[in-house]
Amino acid sequence: MAHRRPVLLAWSGGKDSALALETLRADPGITVIGCVTAVTSEYDRVSIHGIRRSILRAQAAALGLPLVEARLPAASDNAVYEAAWASALAEAAAGIGAFDGVAYGDLFLEDVRAYRDAQLARLGLQPLYPLWGQPTAALGRRFIAAGYEAYLTCVDTTQLAPTFAGRRYDATLLADFPAAVDPCGERGEFHTCVVAGPLFRERIVVRHGERVLRDERFQYCDLVLGGDAAAPASP
Repeated sequence: MAHRRPVLLAWSGGKDSALALETLRADPGITVIGCVTAVTSEYDRVSIHGIRRSILRAQAAALGLPLVEARLPAASDNAVYEAAWASALAEAAAGIGAFDGVAYGDLFLEDVRAYRDAQLARLGLQPLYPLWGQPTAALGRRFIAAGYEAYLTCVDTTQLAPTFAGRRYDATLLADFPAAVDPCGERGEFHTCVVAGPLFRERIVVRHGERVLRDERFQYCDLVLGGDAAAPASP
């Protein structure tokens, strides 16, 4: 049997992470042994995406993957982030097993890729970008056609109307996006939380919670575990 390369997945909780995992699992030369996620300790949520830690852990369980959290203080700078990320990767190596690379769901931002490349090089690890360069409109349609269920948890109101926060990522949403908005939100227009799909052992039942505007810019729509079995209605 050919050697399968062990890697970690940088899991944000959103749709691009799910598509990256799907792509990696289809690669006979790679084994995803776990996922690592940046979590803001004060908020008990995935950094930037705003996904509750309870949902993050439910995602990892539904995916059948061990989870390691890089714990960050609020408003941390790059140095703090890099130290927390390095610590989390060391924790993963000790607790999950050896790996030689970390995979990301990045799509086309060259500066972000260069930053990750440099960060991993200092740790002696190789980066992987399984979705890199793929047309984002096609990726969005692929996600929807595959039967995934995801919701917008955060919207940058300088790029997209706040009413989009909380909406389901579906064909109607894509049609409603202004032309300047990337269909996958790669420029930070929005972030998502995926709760069901082909990779999930079971659907994570969620309901909409409160809506909060942070920094007079970022509109969040909270997702909370539990609720009716039906998909939550858009707020």
